[in-house]
Amino acid sequence: MLYFIPTPLGNIEDLTKRAIRYIQTADTVFCEDTRVAKRLLNIIKERFDIEISPKEFFSMHSHNEKRILQDLDKKIFEKTVIYMSDAGMPCISDPGIFLVQYAQENDIEYEVLPGANAAVTSYASSGFEEKEFLFYGFLPHKGNERKKALSEVLNSGYNTILYESPHRIQKLIQEIALLDSSRELFVQKEISKLYHKWYKNSAEKLNELFENENLKGEWVVTVRGKDKENLSLSKDDILEADISPKQKAKLLSKISDKTTKEWYAELVAKQ
Repeated sequence: MLYFIPTPLGNIEDLTKRAIRYIQTADTVFCEDTRVAKRLLNIIKERFDIEISPKEFFSMHSHNEKRILQDLDKKIFEKTVIYMSDAGMPCISDPGIFLVQYAQENDIEYEVLPGANAAVTSYASSGFEEKEFLFYGFLPHKGNERKKALSEVLNSGYNTILYESPHRIQKLIQEIALLDSSRELFVQKEISKLYHKWYKNSAEKLNELFENENLKGEWVVTVRGKDKENLSLSKDDILEADISPKQKAKLLSKISDKTTKEWYAELVAKQ
């Protein structure tokens, strides 16, 4: 059988007893990085004073997951197999989803254990009262894809959770501040670790604060949703948006008497 094991974000004591039991008895370990997994197993062994049986390790990450599954012998699942992320919940901004699909397509019994997840932990800490939220994970790193994704986040009526790395967190806050300086953000780094810290303020204030802050660590950013009263788009909003004429024409046709074709012709003529 196959088990997906959530691993601690920082504090080893967040690992469940059930997860420890499967880690102890598993014959095979799939993981992002075999070095990280072996180090984690040694920490578990020492911290909980337990024996862990010898295992066969396979590195399965976002760059090789599909290739490994193509050549995988299904007989391996006749024994106990676990998949471990480096930290947190498998398949949530971590590899593992193709292994889930493989199990479904090949009638392999599997189970995902509940456990540590940075997005849910951070949202529960935010103080935002709305129970509905969106999860985007990591935005595209650059270019129009990033602009488009960030625009979707800021124009959503839902609080939205993002992940960000230490070398891009300042850039993200700056980008949000330029687009909506008063937008409220709840930002956390190093959840459950020694240097865990959180901030809650406007994008403008956080941008100023972060000029002199230690930004090392993994970040979770919760963006307050746009006020419901301001969600409707005006003609000017659409015309000023950084999107293609074809997309603008479709949106404009929804709020006017002109067809998409008429709007498209008008927009192209003005270019």
